[in-house]
Order: sequence, then C-alpha cells, then structure tokens
Amino acid sequence: MGNPRGVKRDFDALEKRRYQAEKLLASGLHKAEVARRLGVHRQSVTRWSKALDARGKAALAKAGRAGRLPRISPVQKEDLKAALRKGPEAHGYCTGLWTAARVGILIQELTGIKYHPGHVWKLLRQLGWTPQRPVGRALERDEAAITEWKAKQWPAIKKKLVRRPAP
Repeated sequence: MGNPRGVKRDFDALEKRRYQAEKLLASGLHKAEVARRLGVHRQSVTRWSKALDARGKAALAKAGRAGRLPRISPVQKEDLKAALRKGPEAHGYCTGLWTAARVGILIQELTGIKYHPGHVWKLLRQLGWTPQRPVGRALERDEAAITEWKAKQWPAIKKKLVRRPAP
C-alpha cells in the first residue's frame, strides 16, 4: 500500500485526480465508470463521493505534507550547520571526527531537543552532509620527501623479475 520506497507522492496530481472524479460524478457517471476512467479503485471513488456529500468540494483539496512535522526549525538547522562547520575540536572534542553521537549531543546543546544517534544521520543528510572518514595521514608528513623516495630509493630495493630461459 502507498508508494514504493523512495518515490515521493505528487500531491498536486492526486488533488487534480480527485477533482476530475468530482466532475465525472457530477455528469452522472457511475462510481465504477469513474474509477475505470481515472485508473483508481472503486472504493476510492466511493470515499471521495462521501466526502463530497459531507463537506463539499473542499474535502477533495490536497492534504498537504505527509508525516510528522520536523522537530527542528529551519533557523535551528542553520545554527546547527554553522556549529558543525566549526568542527568537533571547537566543541571540546579531541579529534576532528563528527560521530552521530557527538552530533546528537550538539543538537541537544543547541536546541534542547534530544535525537537518537540512529536518527541524526537523517538530519545530517538534510543539511547536505555525507558520511566521511578522515584520511589516516600524519600531520608531519613530508610529501616532497615521499615522492623523492618513491622515485629514487624504491626502485633500487624493489624485487626484480628474474627471467629464466625456457626449458
């Protein structure tokens, strides 16, 4: 029932279809014929017809957004985004890695709203953040010395293929 996973409902198209049903019903067509023409189940047309009788044409208007309202306001999301950009070290952590638990604590400190770490990733995705892992390289790393070593010393110590004559 409902839409396949990841497919968003087109509320405007659904509303348009209900209004088409209203016009067809007003022209005197049977509910089964209206359902056939619109490609919907007969029970849907019956439900729309009852709503029309009870509340009029306004009953067919689109319902608006689906699901629960967000717990965090757009202003709070912008504040969170700014706090995340500062980095974990600015918030007292010893490493530069944001974890779901750390972000959950930050959300609670900024907004007073507690998020489970398992749900924090949804909010991060809305903010445009993606899971990343830091590159495990030393800060003292000397790229020029590494490039020179790879070009000069490595070929000298690398095993070479020994060609044997064919038997």
